[in-house]
Amino acid sequence: MTRATVLGGGLVGAVVAADLAADGWEITVVDRAEAALERVRALAGPDVALRRADLTDPTAIAAEVAAADLVLGALPGHLGYRALRAVIEAGRSCCDISFMPEDPRDLDDLARERGVTVVYDCGVAPGLSNMLCGHAVAMFDDCERVVIQVGGLPVKPVLPFEYKAGFSPSDVIEEYVRPARYVEAGVLTEVPALSGLVHVDLPGVPTLESFLTDGLRSLLDTLAVPFQEERTLRYPGHARLMAAFREAGLFSSEPLPGGPPGMRPVDLTLAGLLPCWTYAPGEADLTVMRVEASGRMGGVQAHLVWDLLDYADLTRGFSSMARTTAFPCTLVAREIAAGRVRTHGVLPPERLATDAALLERILEGLAARGVVLQTSSNAAG
Repeated sequence: MTRATVLGGGLVGAVVAADLAADGWEITVVDRAEAALERVRALAGPDVALRRADLTDPTAIAAEVAAADLVLGALPGHLGYRALRAVIEAGRSCCDISFMPEDPRDLDDLARERGVTVVYDCGVAPGLSNMLCGHAVAMFDDCERVVIQVGGLPVKPVLPFEYKAGFSPSDVIEEYVRPARYVEAGVLTEVPALSGLVHVDLPGVPTLESFLTDGLRSLLDTLAVPFQEERTLRYPGHARLMAAFREAGLFSSEPLPGGPPGMRPVDLTLAGLLPCWTYAPGEADLTVMRVEASGRMGGVQAHLVWDLLDYADLTRGFSSMARTTAFPCTLVAREIAAGRVRTHGVLPPERLATDAALLERILEGLAARGVVLQTSSNAAG
């Protein structure tokens, strides 16, 4: 029996635990919040062990993962890097979904020294999107363009935000603040997040707005593709509102002048947004993603498209964003546990796509869980 420790009992961590426990894994979930652990118990069942610990403390993390065969990281981004370092130092392999601002590959030498395998950004996007892009580049003779568009949205939007957070709200704001990097004509370019706004029509959803965010991450330097973009999808009007918040300084992480010590505008904003951005019990969300790649294949111009449209599983209490983020992570964890990912070090998800059979198992595993990608192609010419 594989023993796994899940760091973080939030919306995604709970589904990670439930999915692996259903396969008979011995699962322990660690979080410092009793309310989070209670939610894990409700979603994952009585066989999952629960432990309270301060996951900002590397010593505590080392103690919690000591008995694990594998660790799954499901912490907010601002905690992710330090926690991952502690896991690697403890000599444990890990699949991580934290949207950390740091580059986890800085820990590659340490992971190799400890003889462990780490796959980071292992959710839906980044994560599954990276695998599809990596697979597309391997298929093309010359891949010229990759574009990722993705969003998690309420099925029934409510003004003024027409949005709710399917994962850590602080990570959502980070997407709106962190400059967006993309590649155009082979040149790395940086613009403010929320730039390049266009409207798009995708299967099964109303017209959405699409804007640049910093989601390419490792793809910027692992794929030799001269045009690359990652875009976030929202209902129309959301980007303009978030840009106004940002320009007004409401997302600032600098201490508030004249305020209590350490108080930042973003902390106040998060406190105000949290009730508005929290899904009510029984409220459904959806995840929509399109990954496109184009270039030359077999001497002709070709275009590949993967479309994903997923809805919450209200029967089990799994949000769509939690499902689509957790399942790629748990499926990759199974590959590591089975010894089918043998490379030591810190690996971005696209590295896995060089193994077509592994990617096919992941896509089959997603389909078995109701997360189905529709593929279209003119690759035949």
